[in-house]
Amino acid sequence: MTTYLQVATATATRDEAVQLVEAVVRGRLAAGAQVIGPVVSAFWHDGEFGTGEEYRILLKTRADKYPALEAFVLEHHPWQRPELNAVEFVETSPSFREWTDKTLG
Repeated sequence: MTTYLQVATATATRDEAVQLVEAVVRGRLAAGAQVIGPVVSAFWHDGEFGTGEEYRILLKTRADKYPALEAFVLEHHPWQRPELNAVEFVETSPSFREWTDKTLG
């Protein structure tokens, strides 16, 4: 059975987010993506507390594409250590699965 994922990361600017999602989707590592933001984040970084605005990226893909997607994002992301995590879809509509499979090949 095929596993479908939503992969999340974030960037500091909208332009960085759009550039990254365009490259990922054009490369067929994800069937589609959304850029949400700005959102406010609170975090610890290098031992210091901080807050700031980010642009949240949500990528729709399959588990078999994740290793290549992860490698691409880590190589092209503007941050040295970006957050990158995946959540498995427990349920999806048949039309979403068909669209994803057709798009990703």
